[in-house]
Amino acid sequence: MSRFAGGERVRILDWLTIGHSRVPRYARGAIGYVERVLRAFLIPEDDAFGRRQGRKYVLYRIRLKTRSIWPDYRGPDDDEVQLEIYEHWLEPAEESHDHA
Repeated sequence: MSRFAGGERVRILDWLTIGHSRVPRYARGAIGYVERVLRAFLIPEDDAFGRRQGRKYVLYRIRLKTRSIWPDYRGPDDDEVQLEIYEHWLEPAEESHDHA
């Protein structure tokens, strides 16, 4: 069962990681919206170390406004970046405090 639904506002957590996580540094701390809910997959943090029976979490496609990531972006205001982010890297945007 997924924790978030399509259209829900979420924040990508800003964790310091060692090893592979699939979460780009530039997107950490950013707020976006769930574009779609995928299914549960083995998370990269376990897969990268050969733990094939590791933890599985739901994967989400997240939409982020390009300018919210790169404020100096000169393209159209409605340009966006879409990333696939695992559930354990997300929190409801309303429960988090804004990063300046």
